[in-house]
Amino acid sequence: MATPARVPDDTCVYAIGDIHGCARLLRKLHDAICDDAKAKAASRNVVVYLGDYIDRGPDSSDVIDLVLAGPRVACERVYLKGNHEALLLQFLDGECDSQMWRMNGAGATFRSYGVDVDDCDETCRAALKAEISPAQTAFFRNLQLTHVEGDYLFVHAGLRPGCALEEQSAEDLMWIRQPFLDSSQDWGYTVVHGHTTVAEPDIRENRIDIDTGAVWTGRLTAMAFHGASREVIQT
Repeated sequence: MATPARVPDDTCVYAIGDIHGCARLLRKLHDAICDDAKAKAASRNVVVYLGDYIDRGPDSSDVIDLVLAGPRVACERVYLKGNHEALLLQFLDGECDSQMWRMNGAGATFRSYGVDVDDCDETCRAALKAEISPAQTAFFRNLQLTHVEGDYLFVHAGLRPGCALEEQSAEDLMWIRQPFLDSSQDWGYTVVHGHTTVAEPDIRENRIDIDTGAVWTGRLTAMAFHGASREVIQT
């Protein structure tokens, strides 16, 4: 971007990185966002969750309830789809067995819904379908892949260099690392993403990574965008 990226006037956008079942951290971050939004007093607040709500951490089910409720401040909420939600849906729909998902932390999600992780796939699938509430089911099935606010494009994992935005595959939007991470391509937007864990927010000219590995570090990160300014908010 030749000029500083901006969000729409009188709007504050909060992007939240990978939560991975960490409900306690999300509550703290929601409170911090609420305080920040009240201080900024923009006429429009938007909270963009970058995906990977579930797995690894202990409270996947509680996290979904929390993101559905949002911070205790008037705001629009945008829910993006991460690769972990894709794995859950593929398993629920019988499109794959649980092996790949289990390798990525599914056991914690099973336990959060009271499902015996040692049961066979057929039993686990039926039990999980029974335990996920209708509101949560609708949440998982209506997740978006991208969202744009002003000069920022929000996505879970990233974009494939050399591929037009409208031609990006769902798999890349949810799973890509390289060659996206090392690309200097000007996308026409500053890309805000998670998926790849970094010690601190990685802020570059063409992209911003805010996945700070909450489940391992205890630091769940949001970035607040207001006008041309941006500010890190962390637990």
